[in-house]
Amino acid sequence: MQDSMPSQVREPICINVDKVFDWIVKEASFEFSHTGPITFHGVPKDKDLTHAVVTCHVVPRAIHPVKILNRENRQFTIDGATVCLQNLTIQKNFTLTLVVTLPDHTKFTSDPIHVSRCEQVTLCAPKGTDVEILFTDLDCFVCSMGHPRATNNNEITFTDLNVTISVCQSIQSTFPVTVEFLATFCEPRAELPFACPGVVRPAQCPAVFPPHFG
Repeated sequence: MQDSMPSQVREPICINVDKVFDWIVKEASFEFSHTGPITFHGVPKDKDLTHAVVTCHVVPRAIHPVKILNRENRQFTIDGATVCLQNLTIQKNFTLTLVVTLPDHTKFTSDPIHVSRCEQVTLCAPKGTDVEILFTDLDCFVCSMGHPRATNNNEITFTDLNVTISVCQSIQSTFPVTVEFLATFCEPRAELPFACPGVVRPAQCPAVFPPHFG
């Protein structure tokens, strides 16, 4: 804050925020298995895929990455008190992409593959709250692929494709609320001092030029 700015009196301010009802962090991993053809654009039929290497990339699905399928109230005894929590069945949706790399470094990338995973978590998440999941780490690796074959144009068939997806996830139950608190408005910082640099001349070679005649 600039020193020249006058001090301000704190005043009540109302803002809209998401109240966090509950929050857990957990790790999980699951497998995606597939047999049959997968679309890879640019792959000619009967392309030799001997010694091919298959890698993967996974991200949360852009639309509806998380869905609450079921919410069930359950009674728990915590520190001697009876507490009503919610057992949530959550569906997490991902987009998986496979990359086939040949020994000559030619690469073929698959169409996006939709992968879903369901799990249950227990939170304080009464009816009306939403669930937000932040993936602090999301990775995958190909455990096995069997024998890939280019059986048709733009298609590769895997006899035993198995991909492991690992996630570190922050799961919160939230609800939008309006809160009031005392605060002061922020002021812009002072501009950083800046000066144009002087003229910079390259080093010269007076021993060579101009020639010195004694």
